Amino acid sequence: MNKNEARLSTLIERISRLGRGLEQATDLHPAQWAALRYLGQANQFSRSPKALTQYMGSTKGTVSQTIIALEKKGLLKKTESSTDARSTNIELTETGEKVLETDPLLTLERKLNAGDKSNEQLTAELESMLYHLISENGGRMFGQCNTCKYFRKNYNSTNVSPHQCGLLDVALSTIDSEEICVEHELS
Repeated sequence: MNKNEARLSTLIERISRLGRGLEQATDLHPAQWAALRYLGQANQFSRSPKALTQYMGSTKGTVSQTIIALEKKGLLKKTESSTDARSTNIELTETGEKVLETDPLLTLERKLNAGDKSNEQLTAELESMLYHLISENGGRMFGQCNTCKYFRKNYNSTNVSPHQCGLLDVALSTIDSEEICVEHELS
């Protein structure tokens, strides 16, 4: 392997390490930050311990301990699922939402967006790379509803929930359509 072959992956790995370093300066562990970020983006159908486990690519035990720790810190709460009494949902508390606003990775995000270049192409390429890596390893993508093959834009005649999830047959608001979903499939 020559020096340039690993350049991109080395850059991604170094940026990731810098992000983890910023996280470690807080009182939350990287897994806890990952869980908060996920819950801050997940739609109502994807806020379960099982979906979080799939998203993080972790074990049930690790995610369970992460949930317990965040619950003890008052950053999330468990609720009974509205669709399945045997299931539990996890939601950010108001305190959890405020902590997420101080996410150390926002510093990196600001740096990435500070340049003159548009990051849309880089974002699309990294999402594609992530999708292929996840697919090769039998995982799930968790994309935004509005990029899913089941998403129906302006399907309903209401202003509140104009879109539709064709898979789950539920109306979606514009905000809902920008959240990530465990059922996501690329179109």
